[in-house]
Amino acid sequence: MIETKDFSKGAKLEIDGYPFEIVSYEHVKPGKGNAFVRTKLKNLKNGNVIERTYKSGTKVKKADVIESSMQYLYQDKGEFYFMDNTSFEQVAVSEDIVGDAKFFLKENDNVDVLFFNGDPIGVNLPKTVVMEIIKTPPGFKGDTNTGGKPATIETGATIQVPFFIKEGDKIKIDTRTKAYIERVNK
Repeated sequence: MIETKDFSKGAKLEIDGYPFEIVSYEHVKPGKGNAFVRTKLKNLKNGNVIERTYKSGTKVKKADVIESSMQYLYQDKGEFYFMDNTSFEQVAVSEDIVGDAKFFLKENDNVDVLFFNGDPIGVNLPKTVVMEIIKTPPGFKGDTNTGGKPATIETGATIQVPFFIKEGDKIKIDTRTKAYIERVNK
């Protein structure tokens, strides 16, 4: 159990049998009445965000969410296969659970897989990844159109990059926003 005074951003709670993560919280002490805590919670299974208010001092069940460092192996028929780095046990995670993380998964990369009551519920990527550009139209000298140009990275995803980026370049990408950060020296 976790008490409202111990709430923190990122804490995992179990509500109605589902795992939630605290996105934001605010302790409120009104002039009249009892203090309370206003929270925004993200459902870790489906991504929905809800708001809940708790009286100060209320205890809420802590979610049994385990984050395990795993190596991405391969994809087959809508399933992504990961191997635990310590026990070498393999786990199949469905494509709908992996979600947009599939655009940044390369074989042999390490990621964190979230488990709730023994079942995989999500994949946490590192904040940035380095990918190689495999296809992009050439940039022309003097072409300064804002927004850049589309480029296909080695996993097949398409992102916007500046005009000076060419095929074969390695770039750093923010996995949360799917945005180009910088070119990486070879």
